[in-house]
Amino acid sequence: MTKVRAWISAARLRTLPLSISGIIAAGAAAYAVNQFSILVFILAILTTLGFQILSNFANDYGDGVKGTDNANRVGPARALQSGLLTRKELKVGMAITVLVTLLLASMLIFAAFGMENFVLSIVFFNLGIAAVIAAITYTVGKKAYGYRAMGDLFVFIFFGIVGVMGCYFLFTESLGNFVLFPAITIGLLSTAVLNLNNMRDREADALVNKNTLAVVLGGTRVKRYHALLILAALISTLLYFLLNAYRPIQYMPLLAFVPLLLNLIKVFKVKSPVLLDPELKKVALSTFLFSILLFVVQLL
Repeated sequence: MTKVRAWISAARLRTLPLSISGIIAAGAAAYAVNQFSILVFILAILTTLGFQILSNFANDYGDGVKGTDNANRVGPARALQSGLLTRKELKVGMAITVLVTLLLASMLIFAAFGMENFVLSIVFFNLGIAAVIAAITYTVGKKAYGYRAMGDLFVFIFFGIVGVMGCYFLFTESLGNFVLFPAITIGLLSTAVLNLNNMRDREADALVNKNTLAVVLGGTRVKRYHALLILAALISTLLYFLLNAYRPIQYMPLLAFVPLLLNLIKVFKVKSPVLLDPELKKVALSTFLFSILLFVVQLL
């Protein structure tokens, strides 16, 4: 494998559609109130992709250094674990990604607020710094929160609450239009993807003291927790439509929950962790589909 393919592998392209789902959902909500900006939308997507790729590089590095990625791992082999990239190369890649992402974040903030709202610009730039820190410290460092059963909380906050509501504020400078509900939905579904990943790796993680929430809850309770995430996301979506929708077509995004409910059935039936790997893609793409349908409905 060439270095280019190694970097592409480390970037984990299959995680990227999920990462921008919140931006698309926020764009749909902004479009509904005629405050959509294509420039803000594009820059928000590029910035979010930067944060996600940074997180993937850091995850590869952190788990590789700690020995979590080993022969017992169920999922795809990582770049550091496989020897495709060195520790130094990953560190350099992370540093470059931080610089590029913060540059994109600065351009996004300027496109949204211009020179008139200095205080808001500072607030959002600090949110960008916080996102960088969260992306790196998920697995890197002695106090990595991904090893302390806190990954789910951070994913919910950054993918859902900050991702959707923060982006909506960049469009509108407000938090109206019941945007909290799609933020909760995206946050819960993103957490469900992480939970599936941790369910798949639960036994291997327990052996190396990576105490994810799946390890803490155990095999039975973590499945109930997964069901709670999916069903709570469905309830949040229904509340959003009941408060915001006035035509039947606006309920079309509920179609995305069909594969999600099928995922629940699969999760409760699965005995072997390796069989959960395809379910990650199912939930991630269903979340992406949900956001796309939200946007399409507004265009229609």
